[in-house]
Amino acid sequence: REFGGCAGNIAYTLRALGGEPVVMAALGEDGAEYLARLRGWGVDTSLVRSVPGQYTAQAIIITDTDNNQITAFHPGAMQHAHEAAVPAARADLAIAIVAPDGRDAMLQHAAQLHAAGVPFVFDPGQGLPMFDGGELRGFVERARWVAVNDYEGRMLCDRMATDLATLSRMPHLDGVVVTLGADGCEVWQQGRREHVAGVPAAEVVDPTGCGDAFRAALLFGLERGWPLARCAALGNRLGALKIASRGGQNHAVDRARLGLGG
Repeated sequence: REFGGCAGNIAYTLRALGGEPVVMAALGEDGAEYLARLRGWGVDTSLVRSVPGQYTAQAIIITDTDNNQITAFHPGAMQHAHEAAVPAARADLAIAIVAPDGRDAMLQHAAQLHAAGVPFVFDPGQGLPMFDGGELRGFVERARWVAVNDYEGRMLCDRMATDLATLSRMPHLDGVVVTLGADGCEVWQQGRREHVAGVPAAEVVDPTGCGDAFRAALLFGLERGWPLARCAALGNRLGALKIASRGGQNHAVDRARLGLGG
């Protein structure tokens, strides 16, 4: 049994990097321990909603020796995540990510972030199949960046009837990142593709949470104005670091070894 979920996993790594995450999510009536855990890291939980009569979302993940996974998922309180709204005016919200969540929450929070003028990464992950082409276009048109894995990238382009080069030329987008697992990732900007090499893992233990570690690195770098390829390179390093430990919140992040200071 491990603490997990995209929001918690991203917050763990982002905080370890030196960021100041604000978590927007929903917990059930069993969520007190998790809430205390987040606060113990120094994470802002003011936008976390506690839902009475519901359990916190739970996933049972089966992973084989090739890192293929089958997941059984109970959404629980996540079905109420849309009931929390992005604040209309909050100066400390510099950048955001719309990551896998309840369908209504992803739609509403993307619209609310756009209305509030908060630039965000659209990274739908395993939630992508919930949306049709028109809905996906709505997300992309509001986002500043898009991040997907190679499979999700093909599905996104198929449903939007486009390709990655064309997608990356949309005038409001600063870039599209496509992760390739151990092979690193591709960064698409204005129709041009740049490959960012992968980082060999010291040991392959558990891929759960690797994408969230990558997401945290993106947010950390983008908030600091880094070029997108540099953000992706840090993401590759964090993904390789995370895969060597079990769960999404147990890897140790050494800022000095990452060249980020002590």
